[in-house]
Amino acid sequence: MNNNNPIGLFDSGIGGTSIWQAIHHLLPHENTIYLADSKNAPYGQKSKEEIIALSIKNTEFLLEMNAKMIVVACNTATTNAIKELRAKYDVPFIGIEPAIKPAATQSKTQTIGILATKGTLSSELFNKTVATYHDTKIIEQVGHGLVQLIENGEIHSAQMSQLLHAYLTPMIQANIDYLVLGCSHYPYLIPQIKAILPQNIKIIDSGEAVAKQTQKIINEKVGCNAGAKSTPVFYTNTNPKVLREILENPDYSIIQKDF
Repeated sequence: MNNNNPIGLFDSGIGGTSIWQAIHHLLPHENTIYLADSKNAPYGQKSKEEIIALSIKNTEFLLEMNAKMIVVACNTATTNAIKELRAKYDVPFIGIEPAIKPAATQSKTQTIGILATKGTLSSELFNKTVATYHDTKIIEQVGHGLVQLIENGEIHSAQMSQLLHAYLTPMIQANIDYLVLGCSHYPYLIPQIKAILPQNIKIIDSGEAVAKQTQKIINEKVGCNAGAKSTPVFYTNTNPKVLREILENPDYSIIQKDF
């Protein structure tokens, strides 16, 4: 089954490109359209109603671009809006949730840490998931300020280092052996996080799992691109400079557009 239409992805900014990278690595021949809603980042501090409205706006933009499926490459949008999106539109949606299951089931200390946005940690879906692992102690930490620094291109700033130390030190002291990254922006902080954490603490993000699920939906429901070469296109509603820097490929098409 062939379908050359693109996979659509959206996030509250550039962070979901970590999910895009995983999908593009696994499915290099698929066309993709990525929507960076940086103007409204971070979603994690907005109300559920605002997040749903933004997610609908992003979805309709991608559907106008003939997206054959949509990856909600944002933990906050997934946990607050994916139910409404699936009820409203006919295309398949893939969400991204903090990878609590592998961390909780593999933890030897029965203590794991989750670094995420306020919008994710306070969501009904997240708390329903956490409740199923009552034998595991889960240390939750809101990553206040991290998304803004990443969006501003300040990944390696002194302020970023200070925040990460402040957020991770209590988790280390609580004897976690897994750290779950519950925001698609956070994988870009892994080198710095590794420098802070003891070597025995493993870091888990959702990129690979989302890519595999995307492949499954393409094979089973929507069809794959029959073309020999893929075309990735990126849209942003703010200055594309930081997005271009994080993608590290000058040949990618990045379009600045108000949406």
